[in-house]
Amino acid sequence: MYHPRVSSLDAQIFAIHRPSPALFKYYVFSSFLLGPLFFIPLVYFYFRYHTMRYEFDEEGISMRWGILFRREITLTYARIQDIHLTSNILERWLRLAQIQIQTASASAAAEMTIEGLHEFETVRDFLYTKMRGVRATASHQQTATPQNDLAAALREVASELRAVREALEKK
Repeated sequence: MYHPRVSSLDAQIFAIHRPSPALFKYYVFSSFLLGPLFFIPLVYFYFRYHTMRYEFDEEGISMRWGILFRREITLTYARIQDIHLTSNILERWLRLAQIQIQTASASAAAEMTIEGLHEFETVRDFLYTKMRGVRATASHQQTATPQNDLAAALREVASELRAVREALEKK
């Protein structure tokens, strides 16, 4: 659904729900690296690819996958601390990259890894914009403290007194 306040970039990102078919090719190539045991990770990757869903909205990102062991990760833009793009040679050949999103959690690993997108640079820029927008709004709200309000009121009173004094001097 298109919202009038949503930009075309936001609408493009909000429309992403599934990974690219190139991700399944990557999973197949990766599985063949194990030689005769390739079918073991291939089964896992098959179900991971076919159940993987993304959801971008105004509040944050949601990612879910799995059949037997369902996993869902939801992050708000305010929790995002850093974003990294990584890709190996096979991912670069398939025009893919992993977007690793880190939060201020105790873990050094990424909280969420978005994979299988051709628009990885666009998504990264979108996430940075949202992350900075949340921080800018939060810092703007923090500046409206009682001391700042008092200082603004005193500056206003001083300018009015100055105007009254100039008006009296003219008479």
